[in-house]
Amino acid sequence: MTEPDTTSEAFVLRGARAAMAQGLAHVEEQVKALERAVVENPGLAFDLAKTLVESACRTILAERQQPYSSDDDLPKLFKTVTTFLPLSPPSASSSSGGHKSLKQTLNGLHTALQGVCELRNDFGFASHGSDGSRPRMESIQAMLAAQAADTIVGFLHATHQQDRAVQRTAPLRFEDRADFNDYVDDAHGSIQIFELSFRASEVLFRVDHEAYRDALASFDASEEDDASAAVERLP
Repeated sequence: MTEPDTTSEAFVLRGARAAMAQGLAHVEEQVKALERAVVENPGLAFDLAKTLVESACRTILAERQQPYSSDDDLPKLFKTVTTFLPLSPPSASSSSGGHKSLKQTLNGLHTALQGVCELRNDFGFASHGSDGSRPRMESIQAMLAAQAADTIVGFLHATHQQDRAVQRTAPLRFEDRADFNDYVDDAHGSIQIFELSFRASEVLFRVDHEAYRDALASFDASEEDDASAAVERLP
């Protein structure tokens, strides 16, 4: 019996649409266009999948007040976002098996993301024009790119929103993180105003509490990566 052609049905980006409902509303036209392209114009789907993930990454970095370059390619944007996002749950230590498994899963997402970029370069409808000799992709291949992009956008934005919610509810005292405060002070020195001297870390904490938390998350992620690398180098 012939299998039904499921690609003719409406295709829905559930992860991206959930992100839209949680604040990523400005990507609505990209989401709708990608959903249509999977069925109607598979070649265009690769370009739109890349654009959607780029938009999500740039928005997350902007909302977390983390710098990035307009020239950054998609894999670099993804790496920057995953550096600043607290992807591991608080209960997962750097030496736990669960933490290692999570890292492997994230590496798989990164690999999938690179695959989307390569598919876009090879088969994207809008990225290089059409010379008539390039093979055409069908809806089933376009669906793979769209689903990869959908998973990445949904996961990253949900993690971002969850962390922001935790930040709004969990109290953080300046004296709780002496290690991070010392790191900031060593990097930036003291701040002089007339005869008065202030610690750079305390100024950041008092003036922009959210920026302090974001920088702290980046510091912890860097420390965690260093610890993991040290464990991997052990004989």
